[in-house]
Amino acid sequence: MHHLPRFCELPDELADLDHAVAAVIPVPYDLTSTWKKGADHGPRAILEASHHIEWYDVATRRETCRLGIATEAPVTTDQGPEILADLVDGKVTKILERGVLPVVLGGDHSVSIGAIRAAARSQEGLSVLQIDAHADTRESYAGSSFNHACVMARAREWCPIVQVGIRAVDLPEVERLDEDRVVWAHQINGPGAETDWIDRAVNHLTDEVYVTIDLDGFDPSLVPATGTPEPGGLDWYQVTGLLDRVARERRVVGFDVVELLPTPGQWASEFLAAKLVYRFLSQILVDYQPSK
Repeated sequence: MHHLPRFCELPDELADLDHAVAAVIPVPYDLTSTWKKGADHGPRAILEASHHIEWYDVATRRETCRLGIATEAPVTTDQGPEILADLVDGKVTKILERGVLPVVLGGDHSVSIGAIRAAARSQEGLSVLQIDAHADTRESYAGSSFNHACVMARAREWCPIVQVGIRAVDLPEVERLDEDRVVWAHQINGPGAETDWIDRAVNHLTDEVYVTIDLDGFDPSLVPATGTPEPGGLDWYQVTGLLDRVARERRVVGFDVVELLPTPGQWASEFLAAKLVYRFLSQILVDYQPSK
């Protein structure tokens, strides 16, 4: 797993961390997923799919990758998610200290714990935006408080969170959710949906934001290749519309895309994931002027 393809198959001069504005950090880890296994193959599939993205991003009208996007060696361990969190935390901290934007590719959602912790430590007043079908706010699951089902329970210990697209929770989770900071999927797509759901989500975020994107936040008609698909999810323009607002009105300090489970015949899922990374980078970096 130590030799993964480069994001967008960039040449050396555009993939050199010393000159890059963003660094892709693959974390091929799938120890804590609870239904279908295989999310550890997600980072490779996203990186391979990224080779087929057009460099010119239509929405932002620029070739974002010319700003420099490095692809780091994968963060791996065969130990539990607590160990993984420390490894990811260390890696993301190093990238943040260089003034480079970290982009973590999962893996199951537990890979986000260390990244969020690193971002919260390095950035005072951070908030986290979660796009997801599941609240992931169990205090402990399958014997671990660092399980993928506990990501946002850990995150909210460090900073405020906003949750978008949620449509599957267990009862004890519901009782602890702050409903002002949850945009349920039915409030986006259901009968009587809110027209101002993006406003509500963004208004609850602080100035500095870390974004964690579980691909099951999308409707499974768009991303069937994920471990726990839930009907009634978001579409491409809803997700990228939200991300565009966040990128324009807040400062994104890092993000992750997790829970791709590559599946034969479902290459549209991995391409969507790769394109999502590129689009969000383009939205974040739209005003970026490299220092001469």
